[in-house]
Amino acid sequence: MKKRYLLAGALGLTAIVVGGGAYVVAPTIHPGQTGEAPELGRHGSYAIGTVEVSFELANRSAITGTSLVTGNLEPVDRSIQVRIWYPAVPGTGEDPQPLAHLMEMPRLAPFEIVSQSIARPDAEAATGEKYPLVLISHGFGGWNTQLSNLAEHLATRGYVTASIDHDDMPVDSPASFIVSFGNVLADRTVDQLQVLEQLVTNANTAQLGYPTLIDVGKIGVIGYSMGGYGAITTAGASYRTDEGPLSNLPTASIERMAEAEATELDIDALVALAPWGGQPDNRAWSQRSLAELEVPTLIISGDQDDIVNFDQGVSWLFNNMVNSDRYLLVYREARHNIAGNQFDVGPDVPFSATEFLREPVWRTDRLNAINQHFVTSFLDWKLKGRAEAAAYLDVPTTDSNESEWPIGFNEHLNGTLAGEKQDSHWRGFQRRWAVGMDLHIVSAGERGEISIRE
Repeated sequence: MKKRYLLAGALGLTAIVVGGGAYVVAPTIHPGQTGEAPELGRHGSYAIGTVEVSFELANRSAITGTSLVTGNLEPVDRSIQVRIWYPAVPGTGEDPQPLAHLMEMPRLAPFEIVSQSIARPDAEAATGEKYPLVLISHGFGGWNTQLSNLAEHLATRGYVTASIDHDDMPVDSPASFIVSFGNVLADRTVDQLQVLEQLVTNANTAQLGYPTLIDVGKIGVIGYSMGGYGAITTAGASYRTDEGPLSNLPTASIERMAEAEATELDIDALVALAPWGGQPDNRAWSQRSLAELEVPTLIISGDQDDIVNFDQGVSWLFNNMVNSDRYLLVYREARHNIAGNQFDVGPDVPFSATEFLREPVWRTDRLNAINQHFVTSFLDWKLKGRAEAAAYLDVPTTDSNESEWPIGFNEHLNGTLAGEKQDSHWRGFQRRWAVGMDLHIVSAGERGEISIRE
C-alpha cells in the first residue's frame, strides 16, 4: 500500500515538472501587467497622456447647517479638479509618476497612499482620430485618481477619460456628516452634467490638446457608489424629491438639480459600480422614474454589499430599469469595495483605511482586472459599435463556476484564453479562472428577476 502511494506521488511530481516546463516555454506574464487578467483586462496599444484641469461650475447651491434648517441658499460658483487621460504621441511629455493621495479620516492623522501610473503627464495628444468620452465619478470621500487604473486602462484602448474630484466636505462629527452628505446628494449629478457640458463645448471649439480627440456623439458615464447614484440620473432617471433622502434638501438645491436634469446631453452607456440609492430606507428613485432610463447599463456589485444593500438595493435597481438593456456582474462574497486602485499603504495604516480601500475576500488587483475586462467589452460594444465585443458579455452560464472547458490528462493550457471554440466557457477567461461570479442579462422591455430577500 505504501509503495503504491509513493508511485502515485512520483507520477504527480512528473506532471508538475512537465507543466512547469510548459509555462517556461510560453510565459503569460506581460510587462507591467498580470498574466492572470482576462483578455480585455489587459492594456491596449495606445500610449497615453494625462493632465489635471480646473473646471468652474456656475450657479450652484452650497448647503450649510443653517440652510438645512432655513432652506435659504445663495447661488455660488463651484470649482473642481478633473483628471484627464487620453491617447498620446508615444514618448512625449514627462515620465509617468506615482499618484499620491493624502487620506484624511475622522480622528486619525493624515497619511499618504500611493498608486502606480502608466500615463505621461502633459504628453502631446494623438492626432487623426476621434475617441469616445467616458466620465468617471468617485464615491463619498473619494478623489479623482481613486479609479485611475480603470481610467488609464480605457485610455490605452482608445478612450478619453475624465475623472472628477468632487471635493466632498471632510467629516469629523455627526453634524458635519449631515451637511457633507447633503451636499453630495445635491452635487453629484449636477457636477457630472456641468463637467460633461464643458468637455463637449471644449471639444467643439478647441484646436489643440486632448479636447480635439473627443467624439461628442459617443459619451459614457462610470460612477462608483455615490458616483453611481449621480450617474443613474445623469443617464436619464429623474430623482424623486417627494420622499426619500432628497426630500429634506433645501428647495433651492432641488430646483438646481431639476434644472441640471433638463440638460440636453445624450449619454450612450452607463456603468454603475456598487451604486447607492436603491436601498429601501434611502430610495432616490421611484419605479416610474427608473423606467425613464433607456441607456444600456452595466452594474457591478458584490452580493454581500452592506453599504448599498445588494439584496434590496442594487437588485431592486436592476430589476426596475425596465427600459434599459442591462447587465449585472456580481462578485460573490464581496462587499462594497469592488472598485478602486490597489494602493501601496504602509504597515501601520489604521484598519479603518483598509476597510475603506479593500475587500475581505477578493484581491483588489483581481477585481480591477475583471472590471477592466467587462467595462471594456461593454463600452467597445455600446460606444464604438464593435459587435465582436458583445461576445464577452454573452456568457453561456449565469454562474461562472458552471463554465465548461474540458481538457485531457496532463494537458496544460498555459494561460490560453477562451474564444469561439470554447463556447461553453466565459469568453476571455482562462480555464479554471472564471469563478466566483454571476452575470445576469435582461433586455429592455423586461423586468429583472433577481430575487430580493426581504
